[in-house]
Amino acid sequence: MVIRTYPQGSADDEGHDLRADRPAGSNPSRQLTAVVLAAGEGTRMRSARPKPLHRLCGRPMVLYVLDALARLPVTRVVVVVGHRAEWVTKTLIEHAPPGMLIEFVEQVEQRGTGDAMSVALTGLPDDEGDDDGDVVVLPGDTPLLRPATLAALVQRHRDSGAAATLLTAVLDDPSGYGRVVRGRDDSVARVVEDGDASDDERQVREVNTSMYCFRRSVLAPSLRRLSPANAQGEYYLTDVVGVLYEAGHRVGSVVVEDTMEVAGVNDRAQLAVAEAELRDRINERWMRRGVTMWDPETTYIDVDVRLAADVVLLPGVMLQGACEIGEHAEIGPNSRLVDTTVGEGAVVDSSVCRRSVIGADARVGPFAVLEEGTEVPAGALVGRSANDRHGGAR
Repeated sequence: MVIRTYPQGSADDEGHDLRADRPAGSNPSRQLTAVVLAAGEGTRMRSARPKPLHRLCGRPMVLYVLDALARLPVTRVVVVVGHRAEWVTKTLIEHAPPGMLIEFVEQVEQRGTGDAMSVALTGLPDDEGDDDGDVVVLPGDTPLLRPATLAALVQRHRDSGAAATLLTAVLDDPSGYGRVVRGRDDSVARVVEDGDASDDERQVREVNTSMYCFRRSVLAPSLRRLSPANAQGEYYLTDVVGVLYEAGHRVGSVVVEDTMEVAGVNDRAQLAVAEAELRDRINERWMRRGVTMWDPETTYIDVDVRLAADVVLLPGVMLQGACEIGEHAEIGPNSRLVDTTVGEGAVVDSSVCRRSVIGADARVGPFAVLEEGTEVPAGALVGRSANDRHGGAR
C-alpha cells in the first residue's frame, strides 16, 4: 500500500521557511529523502493507541521526528506504517509540518527493521535515485532528536563520502542496545545486537541509535543480502552495516553529545522521562523570550502554546492545546487553560478555562470554571464559575 499526500504550504506556524534552513556544507543538487519507521505495535506501552501516536506536550511523538526532518532540504518523507495503519496515516496527514511531501507504505507483516526498510524503498520513485542521493532513516519513537544533530549527521555523511553514516552514542550502561564494532581505519565494521553479542562485545559502550544516513544506490542491494539468522529471527537493518563494510565501502559515524536526544520511547516510564525533558526545553525557550515563570518545575506548557513578552506564569500552571496568552497577562497559581485565548493584561487566578476567550484586562477567579465557548469581555470580573457573572461572561 502506498498513500500519497502533497504539500499544503512552505512555512511553519511562525512564518519561517523550513526548507531554506539547509545544513552547512550540504549539496542542494544532491537529493535527500527520508524514511521514518513507525510500524511497530509497541506492546510495552500496553495501549490500544499506536506507539508513534502517544502524546508528549500535546502532540504525537512521531510528529517531533517529522519536525526535525522539516529543517532539512528533504524532497519527500516515506513513513512505514503497520499497527493501526489507518490511525497513524490520518493523524500525520492532518498534522504533518506544512510543505512536507509524505508517502505512506504499509509493512503488513512485522519481520524486522530490515524488512521495513525494503518496504520503505517502494515509496521512493526510481527517478529520484538517478543522482545517487542520500536517505536519512529515523525511528518514529525518538521525539527528542534536535534538528542540528540530524543536520550534522547528513553533513558528515556527505563530506566523508561514506556509503553509510550512523548516529551513535556512548552510554554508561549499554545493555539492550546494539554495539558498534570498529574495523580498519576506525570505520564501523558492524553493529551487533545485544542478544547476539559475545561477552567481549557487550563490554563496548558505543551503541547504535537506529538513526542513519545511507547512499541510496548501495542501500537496496545491501538489503537483499540480509538474513534472519539471529536471536530474533528478523531482518535487521543494522546488518546492512556489515554488508557494506565487507564489500569495501566506508561506514562512518557521528557520536551524539547529548544522549537524551536519541532516547527511544518503548513504555510509559520512558514516555514520562521524554516528556519531562521536552517540557524543560519548552520552558527554557519561553523564559529566554521574556516569559516569567516563578517555578518552572511546576509549569506545564504544551508545544503549540503561544506566549507574548512579559507574561507571568505562577506555580501550578498548565497550558494545554493551542492557548494564546497576551502581553503582561498573569496566569495562576494553580490554573489550567485548554485552547484558551487570554488578552493583554488579563489575570487568571486559580481557575480552569476550556476553549474560552478572555478579554484584555479581564480578571477571572479565583476558583472560576469557564466552560467551552465562554467569552469574557475586556475589563470584566468573573468569580467562582462561569455562571457567576460579575461583569458579564457569556
